Amino acid sequence: MLVHSLFDLQEFIRRVLALNFQQAIWITAEIAQCGRSKGHYYLELIQKGSGEELLAQASAVLWANDYRRLRAALGPDLDAVLQAGLQVKMQVRVDFHERYGLKLLISDLDPAFTFGEVERQRRQTIATLNAQGLLEQNGSLALPPVLQRVAVISSAGAAGLQDFLEQLKGNKFGYYFDCQLFESSVQGKNAAVEIQAALAKVAAEAAFYDCVVIVRGGGARLDLAAFDNLELCQTLARMPLPVLSGIGHDADETVLDLVAHTSLKTPTAVAEYLIQHNLFFENRLLQLAGQLRTVAEFQLKYGALELNRLEMETALAGRQKLHRAAQQLDTWEAALPALAAGAIRTQRTRLDHAEALCSALSPERILQRGYSLTTHQGKVLTDAASVQAGDLLETRLAEGVLRSVVK
Repeated sequence: MLVHSLFDLQEFIRRVLALNFQQAIWITAEIAQCGRSKGHYYLELIQKGSGEELLAQASAVLWANDYRRLRAALGPDLDAVLQAGLQVKMQVRVDFHERYGLKLLISDLDPAFTFGEVERQRRQTIATLNAQGLLEQNGSLALPPVLQRVAVISSAGAAGLQDFLEQLKGNKFGYYFDCQLFESSVQGKNAAVEIQAALAKVAAEAAFYDCVVIVRGGGARLDLAAFDNLELCQTLARMPLPVLSGIGHDADETVLDLVAHTSLKTPTAVAEYLIQHNLFFENRLLQLAGQLRTVAEFQLKYGALELNRLEMETALAGRQKLHRAAQQLDTWEAALPALAAGAIRTQRTRLDHAEALCSALSPERILQRGYSLTTHQGKVLTDAASVQAGDLLETRLAEGVLRSVVK
């Protein structure tokens, strides 16, 4: 039985690979890890299946000399592509060493492929959000009249955060903003997960805030890949608070910008938006105060005119009543003597009638007609049973008085 040494096997593999891969070839893969040491870039490349299972894995290296050459040709796009989690298209030379094994030596990269892959994933994310009805959900929330209690999601050391805070603090209107930082990385492979976690913390304390702001400084195009993450955008869309984004880019629009309530280009623009929003509220208050003052002044003037009218009407009505009363008094004064004279005449007539009646009914007249008046002890006698035998009676006649004794 033929037995080979390990070195013999490895050398045979090296010769086979060298014979079959004499020229550099183009491959596509995902960067799982990317590290740098002494100017060299060391990458772990992987390929996943449809079920996210790992199909292939290999190590690759970009030597410092090749990096400088490519950096001069590709510019900042080269650094943007060399990030974990991105799909890349690269030209590699297959190298196999008996001791160190298989390694892919990177000689060229195509950033356009990576950008195209990012755009494809971006469009797929937008379509998914649209199908779920989440694309405009956060944008439908009503902004409070005043935005003062702000939950800020950003990296503590981000230049964009400092620009945002200084713009708010230095506003010329003297508005006060209470900003609470929920720290999170805003670029790199962990950014989407950390921002999503920060949003969850804010949602749990939503009653203490008016809105959420996500800010970061400028950066390369592919630094924005985290903001196209589907799970992050789904979480943002379902936030109970309006979310404002200012992630520091002018030309590109991320999916997060589409899902957010309001998207602005820079952190400074977000701060200015908050200031202008509150200024609009203050101006509205001043406008309403002016309208209220105008209405109040009109009501006061109208009330004064109404009081003057009522005063004039009251004075006129008083004078008219006094005039009518004076005329009535004059009428009564003119009629009083005649009324008094008539009343006196009437009473005099009545007195004359009474006097005539009294005269006709007087005892003297009755006596003159043949009647007599008998008294007993000064009292008129009307009943014979009221006297006794021996009582002295007086009987008055028309002429003279008779005295008699009862028997």
